[in-house]
Amino acid sequence: MSQTDVVLRALAEPRRREILTLLAHDEVPVGRLAEAFDVSRSAVSQHLRVLEDAGLVTRRAEGTRNFYRSRPEGLIGLRAYLDETWAASLDAARRIVEGEAGVLDADGTERDSRATA
Repeated sequence: MSQTDVVLRALAEPRRREILTLLAHDEVPVGRLAEAFDVSRSAVSQHLRVLEDAGLVTRRAEGTRNFYRSRPEGLIGLRAYLDETWAASLDAARRIVEGEAGVLDADGTERDSRATA
C-alpha cells in the first residue's frame, strides 16, 4: 500500500479529520483532545495512533503526558496526487470544451485554423 493510500485511509474517518484540524495550530495533550469528543480517551488515542502511523501527526512525551502536533509534510504525497488528478481533470474538461467549440477535430487533435480561413 502506498503512503498516499495510508493517508487517505487515515483521513477517511471524520473524527480523525477533526483531530487533525484541532492539531493544525498547536501542540495538544491527549486529555484536552479527548474533551473535544463524545468518545473515550482510549478511542481518541487509537485515532491518534492511526494518524501517527500515517505520518500526519507527531507525538512528544513529557512525563506521563503525550502531546500531539500535526505534521503538514505528511500531506505532501496526497497533495501531489490531488494536484496531478486535478490537472488531468482540467485537461480533459478543456478538450471537451474545445471539441464542442470546434477547436479540436473528432480525434482530439488541434484543428488547423488556416484550413477553414
